[in-house]
Amino acid sequence: MKYLLLVCFPYLSLFLFLSGIVSRVVSWAKSPVPFRIPLVSGQELSLPWVKASRLESPPSKGWVVLRLLTEAVFFRSLLRGETFRLKGERLIFSNRRYLWFFSLLFHLSMLVIILRHLRFFFEPVPDFVLFLQQLDGIFELSHPTVLLSTVLFTSALFYLLSRRIFDERARFVSLPSDYVILLLLLSVAITGILSKHFFRTDLVEIKRLILGLLSFTPYVPKDVSPFFYLHLLSVCLLFAIIPWTKVVHMAGILMSPTRNLPNTSRRERHINPWDYPVKVRTYEEYKKEFGEVMKAQGLDAEERGD
Repeated sequence: MKYLLLVCFPYLSLFLFLSGIVSRVVSWAKSPVPFRIPLVSGQELSLPWVKASRLESPPSKGWVVLRLLTEAVFFRSLLRGETFRLKGERLIFSNRRYLWFFSLLFHLSMLVIILRHLRFFFEPVPDFVLFLQQLDGIFELSHPTVLLSTVLFTSALFYLLSRRIFDERARFVSLPSDYVILLLLLSVAITGILSKHFFRTDLVEIKRLILGLLSFTPYVPKDVSPFFYLHLLSVCLLFAIIPWTKVVHMAGILMSPTRNLPNTSRRERHINPWDYPVKVRTYEEYKKEFGEVMKAQGLDAEERGD
């Protein structure tokens, strides 16, 4: 049972994750994009005296890259997004700054947590990982130290889950997989906290386990906390289902034709690269084939004098 949980499940989940991501990306790459359809919110580059918004309406691939970077790092479209609701006969607009703030907090804290966990994947531990861990535990609230990223990550998750539950508009568009992803992330966070602060496990044994998996020489620890099994199982399930949920947007943001194309519709002629030869008839050929039928129906333009 230990071998199944600590060795087989991690390999299986990694295989499902990588194969699923690759299949989705290949499928997106093969999808035809016959039209230039960048989604813009600014003036396109046109006449010299018309002020253009190069970041909102990128005129070249360089500006597209900059736009994608700001979107991936700062979630610019989410910050600029607005929502509305009817209150009686009034239409009330509101921004999404709370959603933007907690989404940014969630992603940044998750990045820090992932980087901190690199100490289990390398021997010796890289200096930047040690520095990041020291910086993350700067408040030293307890022993072992409560890490700031863990607190922020869990808080952001509770906000995102409560929004899915209590916000009527968010609940309407939510799929069961959205709740599963958030619950699995909460399970990862809570079991990680329990393993670190309440049910201590041997980190040396955990590192031997992970290094053994990386080198394809599996090692099964003799004694670890039950919460570590739950922690690892939650991580494995999360990785296994990511390619079939909305979380796959992390791979799809670079493949979206609404964002990865420059807006040059007025300056360049775009020809559909997926066009294929189509057999057509001239009017003479059409008339030769259907002339009698056209005359019988009174559709011959020459007979009518048109």
